[in-house]
Amino acid sequence: MGLGWKDWDRSDVIYGIVIPIVVVLLIVGLYELGSVLDRGSFGFVMGITNGIAEAIVIVAVPLLLGLAWNRWAGGASGFLLGSIYALYYADKFARFSVRGEISLLGYVVSAMLIGYVAGALNKRSDSFRRMVIAGLVATTTGGLLLFGIYQLSPLHLITGLYGFSITFLPRIACGVLIPVIAKVFMWYGVALNKT
Repeated sequence: MGLGWKDWDRSDVIYGIVIPIVVVLLIVGLYELGSVLDRGSFGFVMGITNGIAEAIVIVAVPLLLGLAWNRWAGGASGFLLGSIYALYYADKFARFSVRGEISLLGYVVSAMLIGYVAGALNKRSDSFRRMVIAGLVATTTGGLLLFGIYQLSPLHLITGLYGFSITFLPRIACGVLIPVIAKVFMWYGVALNKT
């Protein structure tokens, strides 16, 4: 029998309300601090907050669906979320708009590639090692593709070793962390697998 509507305790309030609010306020505070310190430029703090959003939307979710479900779910979610992120990016940085800006397409195709490759290599396996290898190959491929597309951009905003590291390293981190989450999903029967 499950919990009733009267069965609340202190940990429900702490872990269900207080900690999520603190995390959200911390993220918003970091973003605002970056806006104030950098006066709207591409500063370090804004880079971190935008990088977290990018990693979650166009890397983590397609990767998770590719690993836990299949290549089609990963690829389709990558296409949808990559498109949404490209629209967000185009609106947010409209002042830098240049005809022929290809990096917007890069967000879509790299997210789609990450989700599809993860699912295609994992083949609904529940082997943790296979998921990590599939995740790392997918995120490495997607990161290299996106960095290459950035080099074709007429804006040339993301170049050099720093540009490579902010593009590549968050994807590698997701390639290691997301298989852990996918494995937990499989333990609780949330994922679609062969068994």
